[in-house]
Amino acid sequence: MTSPEDLSRLQSAMSKTVKAHWKAFLFEGILLAVLGVAALILPPLASLAIAIFLGWMFLISGIGGLIVTYWARSTPGFWWSLISAALAVLAGMLLLARPMQAVLTLTIVLGAYFLAEGVATIMYALEHRRELSGRWSWLLISGLVDIAISFMVITGLPSSAEWAIGVLVGINLLFGGATLIGMALAARNSNT
Repeated sequence: MTSPEDLSRLQSAMSKTVKAHWKAFLFEGILLAVLGVAALILPPLASLAIAIFLGWMFLISGIGGLIVTYWARSTPGFWWSLISAALAVLAGMLLLARPMQAVLTLTIVLGAYFLAEGVATIMYALEHRRELSGRWSWLLISGLVDIAISFMVITGLPSSAEWAIGVLVGINLLFGGATLIGMALAARNSNT
């Protein structure tokens, strides 16, 4: 178990690291924010880029998995590992061969994810409303927002496939970049 002293030391070390490298955090934050704005301006292009990126990631990881599985062919679970790696290669090839259809499929998966996440978050909020006192309502709202996003994405298919992934990734990149920029500037101006 972590003691309060250990936690304090860890926080101090993290603060010193961020302060020492605030320019790197600032650069990364600006880059993420710019990419986020670009994705929000051109969501269809961002959605397509994400499908292609995922295709390459599956393909490369699958090929790597096949190579490692071949080297370790005498270990238990060889066939399961081989099947897993082959599926990754197949998924990557499908995403790269038909990126526009991949965007539609990924949008459906995204809508289903938001629906499941929303329901799970609402159930968590309701189950823990005694322990979380005033904070459980924020979880409830978060779950309702997830379900609303899911509804917008799923009911808007197939046209929502053009914008949904690009917009959501753009928002994520923009907020992530803004967070890093804020953290970098706060570290630069801190006295510790």
